Amino acid sequence: MRHQVCIIGGGPAGLLLSVLLHRAGIDAVVLERKSRDYVLARIRAGVLEQGLCDLLRQAGVGTRLDHEGQVHDGTLIAAHGQRIHIDFRGLTGKAVTIYGQTEVTRDLYAELDRIGAPVIHGAEEVQIHGADTDAPHVTFRQGGQGRRIDCGHIAGCDGFHGVSRQTIPAAIRQEYEHVYPFGWLGILSETAPVHPELVYAGHERGFALCSMRNPHLSRHYLQVPLTDRPEDWTDDAFWDELRRRLPPDLADGLETGPSIEKSVAPLRSFISEPMRWGRLFLAGDAAHIVPPTGAKGLNLAASDVHYLSRALIAHRQGDDSLLDSYSATALARVWKASRFSWQMTRMLHRFPDEGPFLARMQAAETGWLAGSRAGQTALAENYVGLPW
Repeated sequence: MRHQVCIIGGGPAGLLLSVLLHRAGIDAVVLERKSRDYVLARIRAGVLEQGLCDLLRQAGVGTRLDHEGQVHDGTLIAAHGQRIHIDFRGLTGKAVTIYGQTEVTRDLYAELDRIGAPVIHGAEEVQIHGADTDAPHVTFRQGGQGRRIDCGHIAGCDGFHGVSRQTIPAAIRQEYEHVYPFGWLGILSETAPVHPELVYAGHERGFALCSMRNPHLSRHYLQVPLTDRPEDWTDDAFWDELRRRLPPDLADGLETGPSIEKSVAPLRSFISEPMRWGRLFLAGDAAHIVPPTGAKGLNLAASDVHYLSRALIAHRQGDDSLLDSYSATALARVWKASRFSWQMTRMLHRFPDEGPFLARMQAAETGWLAGSRAGQTALAENYVGLPW
């Protein structure tokens, strides 16, 4: 087989890139290791920046987003005795939209089906060859049969554990990582949200987040030790602990119910440079991971896709300047968003090994934020998304 672009990874980044390229007349194929049903069953983030919403509309997949997405004009931070409403709309003129990543993926699949763009599922043992030459190709196995795709460029959208980043020689690749000493225990439940907007709670017992997917489906998180497992927590134990970490009025109004899904996710900050090697380009979690505190993971992947699709379209028109600058351009935004995610994590989580000084500094920071319009504006600007 031959395609102009081979996209490794069928998550939202890879699927969105394929849609954008096909709309520009560029032939792309997506390779995904898992089945379509498996991909659509993944439970992931659902806070979309305005830039991602605009990009989905540009890709022709914004109809359901505009109809079903919940526009949020702010968020609530409750920590260290402070209760701070961050007014996104009033401070920046922008908002975020709550729309599950699963729904984004479903919309992208529907569009790829409509236009007949190929997605190959069950692609195992993927290997990248000749990325630093003018004739790269990708090999893989499907149903026990070896297959090969010759292509002009390769987009590595296959996540942290994928093959793409590891293809870049270690002597060239520089990786930066910070692993946090806790994880997030998350549950999904068919319950009403505790508040109209997301609630970020900092408490001496640990961080908590109350989020939602729609008016009848909530997603809640608790900071827990890395040694905790989902089966260590009954639903009742989760709800009891969440109540302890919320302001009393919100705790009293918390609707509880059986969990649909329960998992523990470790937190890390990770960035790999460069995001290009020859004709191989990294995007999304293949190049960077952020803690979910700032809701940046999916949104950073989307900005990578924006830069990369624009560069590949310009290449088709004879201009390679955007391809040449892709890594530097994408990384500039990645580092800024990673700083914000790190800052939010440091401000709201309990770090038991760092002693009382950090706790007092966190209290001082939230106290300053409560009385500073400039501080709230800076937080809002980062949360709704820095310019692309």
